[in-house]
Amino acid sequence: MSWIESISITTTLIVLFLVVIPITAIIFLYFYDKRQKQHAILRNYPILGRMRYMLEKTGPEFRQYLFDDDNKGEPFNRLEYLHMVMPGKYLNNVIGFGSKRDFEEPGYYIRNSMFTKQNEEMRVDNEELVNTMRYKVDEDGLFSRKEHREEIPALPWLLPEEDAIVLGPNCEKPFHVRSLLGQSAMSYGALGENAITALSKGIGMAREAWMNTGEGGLSPHHLAGDAHIIAQIGSGLFGFRTEDGEFSWERLREKAEIPQVKAFEIKLAQGAKMRGGHVEGEKVTEEIAKIRNVVPYTTINSPNRFKQFSDFPTLFDFIEKIRDHGGKPVGIKVVIGGQQDAEELASFMHETGKGPDFISIDGAEGGSGATYQDLADSVGLPLKSSLILLDDALRKYEVRDRVKIIASGKITTPDKAAMALAMGADLVQIARGFMISVGCIMAHRCHTNDCPAGVATTDKILQRGLVVEEKKFRVTNYILTMREGLFRIAAAAGLDSPTKLERHHLVYKDERGRVFPIEQRD
Repeated sequence: MSWIESISITTTLIVLFLVVIPITAIIFLYFYDKRQKQHAILRNYPILGRMRYMLEKTGPEFRQYLFDDDNKGEPFNRLEYLHMVMPGKYLNNVIGFGSKRDFEEPGYYIRNSMFTKQNEEMRVDNEELVNTMRYKVDEDGLFSRKEHREEIPALPWLLPEEDAIVLGPNCEKPFHVRSLLGQSAMSYGALGENAITALSKGIGMAREAWMNTGEGGLSPHHLAGDAHIIAQIGSGLFGFRTEDGEFSWERLREKAEIPQVKAFEIKLAQGAKMRGGHVEGEKVTEEIAKIRNVVPYTTINSPNRFKQFSDFPTLFDFIEKIRDHGGKPVGIKVVIGGQQDAEELASFMHETGKGPDFISIDGAEGGSGATYQDLADSVGLPLKSSLILLDDALRKYEVRDRVKIIASGKITTPDKAAMALAMGADLVQIARGFMISVGCIMAHRCHTNDCPAGVATTDKILQRGLVVEEKKFRVTNYILTMREGLFRIAAAAGLDSPTKLERHHLVYKDERGRVFPIEQRD
């Protein structure tokens, strides 16, 4: 074949792929859309209609990366997202030139002290360093970026033994917590095994932090690292049920005998869904089905509430029985809908002398892998309101010293965690911040099993994108940066420990610039 013939064939192929095939496809779609009956726009305007649907489909990505500014976007804007990504990757959250917060808007502020604390004055345990890995940027050009990963010893920023937050001090095996933050409930099934494993290993490497199993039950992947475990019991009783769906005290005792399991949590509600959990059938692999004791590849909808109790007396009896069988602290996870809810809980604790060892309070702004829009948007109170109501009620009925409060709901940065502590929480826990630390890009595909980052999926192929040995260090770094930030804020407030943050350390500034203590913000 001569070179002229070769060029002729190549030209023909180029014309075929760039002109003939596209035009043929457009003509086919034109007549196909004109005849279909489902979409009126496509019947009337086939080509423009196709363009409209393409733009609609790609709209979220264009808005996220091109059109929204740094302070726009929900549930987290670009800045909030980066404030979770950067500490995990670079073990650093230093910024330059100043804050991008709109200081004209109303909001909460932490009162600084005229006389701040020195680092050596802080009540902190930094004796045993944490070996981790971080990235360092070598070159950051317009068309190229070079960075390398390096091993580094890091400070753990733990509470000293004498300052540990103790859950269930009167239990046979109390839980002494020396990390002020841990991972909120995320089930294996909602998240894949690589994500759960990376979280377990990363949290364990940071030392003394915990992870909550979520209502999906305790899996081997939760135990892959050295993380402390809070085993959650949901209304579906996954991991704690018999084959016919009844509560299994034998399985409870089995979990209680595992050293990593430090406490149990009864889930009454979650911020984004005031009902039982939901997992699509395609996510329910044979392994997940075995852990949950359900039928594989069948959609799971937990009951809206437990069948084992229906009011405070029966709930408290159930708590007592779990505590007796397990010997470990037992808590409840709640969403507060108003002052009456908090007062009923606190008053019954006062009257009976019974109740949970800790209360995990979730704000309505909390997230979920799968829920309904109406529940997520409008049912239950946000954390800042409900946390104060709960703390007030427990103090009013003089039971605050018997129970610890763990707060969650869009707490992703040290300042937000410090505000929650000041409003009454003893500990804070985070879900989506940890998801982002293992690679979540906020694609909003958690409920589909098509998570492009391999986080909220059980699809084996998609999970290959999430490399455990890479992401576990980002989890560790995220925790270390958060804990360091809490101590830094405490020092700025003139305190030697973030455990001493109280409401008078917060002020609220309204839209007119007036400043109030948070008790008077209304």
